[in-house]
Amino acid sequence: MDHHHHHQQQHHDHYDGGENDYMQQEDDWDRDMLLDPAWEKQQRKTFTAWCNSHLRKAGTQIENIEEDFRDGLKLMLLLEVISGERLAKPERGKMRVHKISNVNKALDFIASKGVKLVSIGAEEIVDGNAKMTLGMIWTIILRFAIQDISVEETSAKEGLLLWCQRKTAPYKNVNIQNFHISWKDGLGFCALIHRHRPELIDYGKLRKDDPMTNLNTAFDVAEKYLDIPKMLDAEDIVGTARPDEKAIMTYVSSFYHAFSGAQKVSQGTPLNVMNFYTYPICPSPHSVSAHWVFVTCSLQLLEWIRRTIPWLENRVPENTMQAMQQKLEDFRDYRRLHKPPKVQEKCQLEINFNTLQTKLRLSNRPAFMPSEGKMVSDISSAWGSLEGAEKGYEEWLLNEIRRLERLDHLAEKFRQKAAIHEAWTDGKEEMLQQKDYETASLSDIKALLKKHEAFESDLAAHQDRVEQIAAIAQELNELEYYDSPSVNARCQQICDQWDSLGVLTQKRSEALQRTEKLLETIDQLYLEFAKRAAPFNNWMEGAMEDLQDTFIVHTIEEIQGLSTAHEQFKATLPEADKERQAILGIHNEIAKIVQTYHVNMAGTNPYTTINPQEINAKWDKVRQLVPQRDQALIEEHARQQNNERLRRQFANQANVIGPWIQTKMEEIGRISIEMHGTLEDQLTHLRQYEKSIVNYKPKIDQLEGDHQLIQEALIFDNKHTNYTMEHIRVGWEQLLTTIARTINEIENQILTRDAKGISQDQMNEFRASFNHFDRDHSGKLGAEEFKACLISLGFDIGNDAQKRTGMMDAEDFRACLISMGYNMGEAEFARIMSIVDPNRLGVITFQAFIDFMSRETADTDTADQVMTSFKVLAGDKNYILADELRRELPPDQAEYCIARMTPYTGPDAVPGALDYMSFSTALYGESDL
Repeated sequence: MDHHHHHQQQHHDHYDGGENDYMQQEDDWDRDMLLDPAWEKQQRKTFTAWCNSHLRKAGTQIENIEEDFRDGLKLMLLLEVISGERLAKPERGKMRVHKISNVNKALDFIASKGVKLVSIGAEEIVDGNAKMTLGMIWTIILRFAIQDISVEETSAKEGLLLWCQRKTAPYKNVNIQNFHISWKDGLGFCALIHRHRPELIDYGKLRKDDPMTNLNTAFDVAEKYLDIPKMLDAEDIVGTARPDEKAIMTYVSSFYHAFSGAQKVSQGTPLNVMNFYTYPICPSPHSVSAHWVFVTCSLQLLEWIRRTIPWLENRVPENTMQAMQQKLEDFRDYRRLHKPPKVQEKCQLEINFNTLQTKLRLSNRPAFMPSEGKMVSDISSAWGSLEGAEKGYEEWLLNEIRRLERLDHLAEKFRQKAAIHEAWTDGKEEMLQQKDYETASLSDIKALLKKHEAFESDLAAHQDRVEQIAAIAQELNELEYYDSPSVNARCQQICDQWDSLGVLTQKRSEALQRTEKLLETIDQLYLEFAKRAAPFNNWMEGAMEDLQDTFIVHTIEEIQGLSTAHEQFKATLPEADKERQAILGIHNEIAKIVQTYHVNMAGTNPYTTINPQEINAKWDKVRQLVPQRDQALIEEHARQQNNERLRRQFANQANVIGPWIQTKMEEIGRISIEMHGTLEDQLTHLRQYEKSIVNYKPKIDQLEGDHQLIQEALIFDNKHTNYTMEHIRVGWEQLLTTIARTINEIENQILTRDAKGISQDQMNEFRASFNHFDRDHSGKLGAEEFKACLISLGFDIGNDAQKRTGMMDAEDFRACLISMGYNMGEAEFARIMSIVDPNRLGVITFQAFIDFMSRETADTDTADQVMTSFKVLAGDKNYILADELRRELPPDQAEYCIARMTPYTGPDAVPGALDYMSFSTALYGESDL
């Protein structure tokens, strides 16, 4: 049986289960369906706060405990939050049946958790019965917040009480014996907080005679720091002789869970909850009477009949089919869900009444007489009225639905046709009023005309629908449709709009045709303008290009050619101006048509991008450029005349200076080669040349000045001379260098001759040989030239000579040296090469040649002299020491000698002794010795 049917059962006279016996003694204060107003206020506040402390986790809360649980949705949510489980999916409908279903789902869930629900009805919760709602919430608090508390083998209420006693034992003036007056002074709450969080409360400052401060301190601290909402009011507790036990227990259980940690809810021994009708407003099972049950149930049944009859007698028709169908649905729900339990209640009441009367009669007690209005006959009478109201209600509903069905069909048909028509006409007036043709091109206009013809066909096709809409509206008026005014207004609007569309269509058609004719005329003129403007524009652009063309000329003949061409161009300008005016005339004709007929020209000429402004601007530019070109040509003519003068001026000088430098170079060369007279005579002759060359410098400077002018004038060629300034500069620098080098060479030859004692004849012979082999007259011999020269001087050079890169070949030179009597190894040859060509340039100068030849021919260090020198150094010894050589000779000579001596092995030898006789053998050979 459903929970909302349970209240027909007899409630139990006691509670099952040992652990819940404590509830018996607490129920005596519930008398005659009355709850002490002070306690009710406390319960309402506490239970609301407790529920919200859980609901906030789901992002919601309740304001009014009996109102906000009526649809069962938040009740189911509360149970899901505190249990951590999902309930069955709730009904979302607004009808009473949906609400009852949701509350029943919640009650089913509570029962599934081991709470034995006896005679609990969902309807009282849905009706907003405060007493029943508070009772149900208390049941939930007992099951989910208190039942599972377990302390030292005591549980639930006793467990919670024992926990409080254990925690507050050390505190003076705190004696917890119950869940009402033991908490009135507030010290119990403060002690619980201080025991677990001593930093939050200064317990020593609290006074037993100031309960308001104590209570408010505890409530505020708990709310701020422990996240326990304020579930009690200090005023209510202090102002009540005995505070409400359920409220205190609920609040204290929050402290237990905050400090001891909420233990996972488990299904314990089932709670036996008393008959939902008698809890919490009914007396306890020990004091309740059968009389009282009959009266209570009678009143409830009569109240239900009283509320239901006006609903069944209401014959006010609804305007919509949906509303009428909802009425029918509600009526069927009433028949199927609401009435059957009431039939059973009525039957049960009669049975109970008869049973009660029988028991009274059997026990010889007077019959039970309910007061006026609560008798069985009163209930039967009221039930008859209910049946009467019910009769005919369903028939009226069905007839009304049939009538509305007919009207709904017509109205829906009207709405559909009107909606289709309105959707079609939407934006059509704006489209027809567009002035798009004013800015359209000819091709656009032709497209718009075709589009408009198609629209006119479409418009004619829609005439039928407008007539149908008007006919349906007329029929709805005749059938007195409730919403006829809005139908008529909509119909009128459609008809007015239809007329407007016809007028606008005609106007647009005329405007499009008129615009087409004008644009065709303009199009012809545009084409003619384009055909003539294009070649004229090209001519002007070419002219501008030519007039602005930067000319580069180098001769007077070239500039004269440009001037002639420019004069021919100027002669064509009058004819060009006539063509320009003719082209502009075409454009003026277009402008006149546009102005006369108010054509709003969309764009520009489709055949060309050239416009009159552009033609005029370019013409003005041409006119402006002609005199500028005249001036530029005159200036260039003058510049070319000046350039020609500068060219001649430079050429006249360069043609004299160039040959002079060439002559002087040749003369100096001859002096150094021909060797007329002594070296001193040659030196004197060269110094006179040097003086005459230095005196020529002003002419070079003057030529540099003329060259500077030529460069500034940007003249790059000169047909009057083959000499450039660069040629002259290089020649002049070579001349100065050659004279200086030649003088230096002669001076060095004099120094060498005097130092080495070479005779003038020897010097002449060396020079003649050197000059003979210096075929390019560079003053230097290459490796091959040097080899040939040495052979000519009598040196015997081996055939196996090979060249070294860019120098006199090393092997050639070695062969040459061997022919002179040297017997040498690789190291010695390398040393001599480093003397002849110290910078490794690959060439041997005349000076180096003389040094070498003089050393070989005039060297006084003969073999005997060398040996004599060694003997002097050795003293009276047959050997010489390496240290003595290093001390007396330059380092390279000392090492040279040491390398060529063998160790001395005579009887008087000492460490480091060298045989100096072996040196001459190594150097000169046995024959020389």
